[in-house]
Amino acid sequence: MRLAIDCRYTRIGRHDGISRYTAGVVTALKALKDAGDPALDGVQLAMIVSDERQLEMLPELPWAKVSGPTSVLEPLVALQVNRLRPDAVISPMQTMGTLGRRYRLALTVHDLIYYSNPEPPHDLPGFVRVLWRLYHKAWWPQRLLLNRADAVVTVSETTRALIARHELTTKPVVVARNAADLPRASLAGRSADDAEARSATKSLVYMGSFMPYKNVETLVRAAALLPGYTLHLLSRSTPADEERLRAIAPAARLEFHGGVTDEEYHALLQRSTALVTASLDEGFGIPLVEAMGHGTPVVVSDIAVFREIGGEAALFAPAEDAQAFAAAITSLEDAERWRERSIASRAQAETFSWEASARALAELATGWTGRARRR
Repeated sequence: MRLAIDCRYTRIGRHDGISRYTAGVVTALKALKDAGDPALDGVQLAMIVSDERQLEMLPELPWAKVSGPTSVLEPLVALQVNRLRPDAVISPMQTMGTLGRRYRLALTVHDLIYYSNPEPPHDLPGFVRVLWRLYHKAWWPQRLLLNRADAVVTVSETTRALIARHELTTKPVVVARNAADLPRASLAGRSADDAEARSATKSLVYMGSFMPYKNVETLVRAAALLPGYTLHLLSRSTPADEERLRAIAPAARLEFHGGVTDEEYHALLQRSTALVTASLDEGFGIPLVEAMGHGTPVVVSDIAVFREIGGEAALFAPAEDAQAFAAAITSLEDAERWRERSIASRAQAETFSWEASARALAELATGWTGRARRR
């Protein structure tokens, strides 16, 4: 069978969440294929892109180019994809056009955040932002899109439960979780001296946008309650974001980085006391897995998906309770407690892998052929 992965959401130069998910699963699929894994026996892999520059962020696989996912041609993109003659296509988003398709299709739902937080991402074209708001004013457009596919993929058990609660599809729902590229060397067994140093750095990392549901304001208020601590805000921010957040708690020590490379991000994680996030809602939370993979404890809002991701390793606080966040962070000043959380964090991060997610997608696609998977 010919299995094509829709890679049109791959960013050029640097990944965002959906771009990283796309690259993670397609790279893992290729690795499984190259290793002769039975899950991909008889499967020919290919990628669908909309810009040849996307290939720099993707593995070496056969590829074809079609129109972009934000093009006005998107409702009819299946007519272009038909010419590639795939047996099955897996898209990392739920909005891929389906009119006239002649292949099996799985669409991906990452979260349902924008139903309760309707502000669209700022980097979308204006007409797409308008459609985005209209789309999220009711549930029926989502149901219509998802039921046009043969299966639905999502990235967490939390989101799968929400899909069921809102009865968004009659199709099978498969979980293929997000993951992160972890450092090779295990960080378990961190020395007491290292734990002493890290617990004393009083450095906090936040990786995420400044959209309202991210609730960065609580982190700023918590930082103001923590003398000597610096809150590093890593993502790109506008002058208005910076002015607004500094005004909330002038006593807080904030450092806006305006965007960082992966190398800079990992270096900051490796010398910080904790990663923090106070999101009101999320579909997953890749920064948690990334931080835990480096043995960095996480202090996060007490929401269902963070419980799923952080498990027993994370420290939790009510999303809008700055004092509770400050207390949880302060508890990590005890070097032995910090070390215990560090070891537990690495172990929790290792429960997530792109290979496992790729295998789930491979089993979904090969199941459509009607043949049993050979072990």
